[in-house]
Amino acid sequence: MGIPSAEEIVDVKALTSPGDVPSQKGEVAHASNGNVIDDGLQRGLKNRHLQMIAFGGVVGASIWYGTGSAISYSGPVGALICFFIIGVDVFFVMQSLGEMSTLFPVQGAFIELAGRFVDPALAFSLGVNYWYLWVTNIANDYNNISLIMGLWTDAVPSYAWILIFWVGFQCTSLLGIVVYGEMEFWLACWKLICVVGGFLVAILINTGAVGGEYVGFRYWRDPGAIANGINGFGKTFVLAAVYYSGTEMLALTAAESRNPKKDLPKAIRQTFWRILVIFLGLVFFAGIIVPYNESSLLTATSKSAQSPWTVALVRAGWAGGGNLVNVVMITAQLSSVNSAIYVASRSLVALAVNGRAPAFFARTTTNGVPVNAIVFSNALGLIALLNIAATPGKVFTYLISISGAATFVAWAFVGVTHLRLRRAWVRQGRSLDELPYKAFLYPYGAWFVVLLNLFLVFISGYEVFVGGFAAVDFVFSYVVIAIFTILYFGWKFVKGTKIISLAEADLVSGRRDNLAQPVDSPLVEKAGTPWYIVVKRFIFS
Repeated sequence: MGIPSAEEIVDVKALTSPGDVPSQKGEVAHASNGNVIDDGLQRGLKNRHLQMIAFGGVVGASIWYGTGSAISYSGPVGALICFFIIGVDVFFVMQSLGEMSTLFPVQGAFIELAGRFVDPALAFSLGVNYWYLWVTNIANDYNNISLIMGLWTDAVPSYAWILIFWVGFQCTSLLGIVVYGEMEFWLACWKLICVVGGFLVAILINTGAVGGEYVGFRYWRDPGAIANGINGFGKTFVLAAVYYSGTEMLALTAAESRNPKKDLPKAIRQTFWRILVIFLGLVFFAGIIVPYNESSLLTATSKSAQSPWTVALVRAGWAGGGNLVNVVMITAQLSSVNSAIYVASRSLVALAVNGRAPAFFARTTTNGVPVNAIVFSNALGLIALLNIAATPGKVFTYLISISGAATFVAWAFVGVTHLRLRRAWVRQGRSLDELPYKAFLYPYGAWFVVLLNLFLVFISGYEVFVGGFAAVDFVFSYVVIAIFTILYFGWKFVKGTKIISLAEADLVSGRRDNLAQPVDSPLVEKAGTPWYIVVKRFIFS
């Protein structure tokens, strides 16, 4: 394992079937387009793809609803505080991931490294946790689609919308990684334009340029800036975690990046700040255009719901404003579902390649597409059909509870794995100067990630103990902890795994220091480059 030898490099044209594509750790081939296929997956993602895939996957249609949920849970200032704290949390998560994934750009990223530096049983439980986190995100996205389409017509039942879009996304998710990367790049660019447009619309409404009435910070005074106390904060922390989750998918794309050591650090820095500004901006503007007690905002009892922008536009006198916002949300959903399927399937592939899931899921096509993992993960997204029996708003709440708790667990063990990696690195006498990327404020940032997320996962279900115990809500709030614990100790008992010795931890395999990739020549690009290409590179590089 480790740096591929000449014997390990094969030509994909000599392979006779999809099952023959190298999918074992350390094996490298070349796809028909010249990109390297490493561990069965094609390294075809460029720097601009990495940045916009994470952005596109995180900023989905539900954020336009979710900002309304956030301010209804904890008020406009309370929501800002929660999103800022989780933003700081994510910053240090990304610092840890940046150091680990640039050093080891392997399939499964922090999941695989947890098994290498902590305990193989942790890799299994963490991998399954992260996989079903994204399966619930897929289901939540389909549920959101039914909410969006329900605003246009109630003639089509919600389950029909889910099935129609499920078929469409099943087809697009089977495209090769290069096509997928391009789709995500341009769709994410469109979403960025929509977000900026949302900021401008909120400013126009708030100042009275649209609607003719100055609002200012009226809603921060009446009904107030903070709502529902600690119960509201607990709900909003979970909601914020779900929306920020996906930023860490950059670590998983390292396994399909053409030049992870160069592109990943840059993508981590730029993507995080864009997402932080966008989320804080959306929450802030939602809080100054509608009051937190607006009945049309999404809550657990909602059969359909409106985003704060829809509510504000209707209040300002534009009855058809909801149609515009719906168009923005449904186009935003096109990339967020694809991204969720991408992360869920790649997490399942990583589990299978390392013997922690059936080998069936590790099989890929000759161009590195993990068809079996994609189809299975997307099929489980049909959990969204639960909204037949319950309201879409209630399903939204349940899925958010599971996703939020699973996110806190994943982030906490990112910090644990990073601490163990650094300790092993020093224990084995290696210099920190060898690290291609060093985490900011290590070890304090890593410890902050561990302690904060363990605290948040336990208070995330605080609401179930307030105002009467609700058994179903308790299960959805804390089932993730129970499943994670059972998976860890179950695998440990069956496989007899032990905590990895720092002196014996593998610091060589997966370094990928000499991947055979075509190199773009900056000298060629500079000659006669059109102005719009220069602008694009300035923004996205």
